[in-house]
Amino acid sequence: MTAPPDEPDGLVAALRSAGCVFAEEEAAVLREAADSAADLERLVRARVEGAPLEQLVGWVEFGGLRLRVGPGVFVPRQRTRLLAEVAVAAVESAGADSAQTSPPVFVEAFAGVAPIAAAVRAAHRSAEVHVTDLDEAALRYARTNLDDTAEVHPGSVLRGLPDRLAGRVSVLAAVPPYVPDGEADLLPHEARDFEPSAALFGGTDGLDAARSLICEAPQWVASHGTVLVEMHSAQARDAARVAQHHGFTTTQHVAVDSQTVVLELGRTEDAMLSGIR
Repeated sequence: MTAPPDEPDGLVAALRSAGCVFAEEEAAVLREAADSAADLERLVRARVEGAPLEQLVGWVEFGGLRLRVGPGVFVPRQRTRLLAEVAVAAVESAGADSAQTSPPVFVEAFAGVAPIAAAVRAAHRSAEVHVTDLDEAALRYARTNLDDTAEVHPGSVLRGLPDRLAGRVSVLAAVPPYVPDGEADLLPHEARDFEPSAALFGGTDGLDAARSLICEAPQWVASHGTVLVEMHSAQARDAARVAQHHGFTTTQHVAVDSQTVVLELGRTEDAMLSGIR
């Protein structure tokens, strides 16, 4: 470090030398978060040593929202904003359905700090919002990121949801862990070293969590409900086969980028006629 971190050139230079691509932007965020010169020096040192910026400052910007995060929790990715946008549109469509006599019910599974639910709540105040995750540390942040009308349920996949939601969920959205176990070395060290492995890895092919979600979804999703799942584009075909087996049809793939898609699933007519729930 060629200058003290409380001097603009020194702070940016230190971050840039550590490999921070957006050094100027990160410097501004660290300055805002620090409550003293000593605190700024501590934050810069931790960032230079590799700690995720968002966990250090305690928040992440996500689609115009400032969501609380902290050490040891999964930080929502900016690519997931597309899933949030699709979920918001799906909830709006469900609410506009003339056959719908009550507010739409939205559930975010594998919610972590609840970025998708927060986006839905911000856009649709009347929707009934629920989130579920097994990680209690993440759910503490989820409670902060949502208002008191949203309900937070600890539990694995969908098993933490209350029975009263069975067959009532209008939109179910999730970013299940989908990195194959053998691809840990491909992750940035910020994820690999600072985020819980349970929020990252999804088994040999990365689809274990998505399979569980799709398998459990028929019990909860309404007859004309929608399931939205973010995953790697190479996993979409296998996931669609699983979905078909459990009474869903793929209505569309929404490409996030060259590697990521949002898989949109709807209940099949055969599943509705046979009473699969």
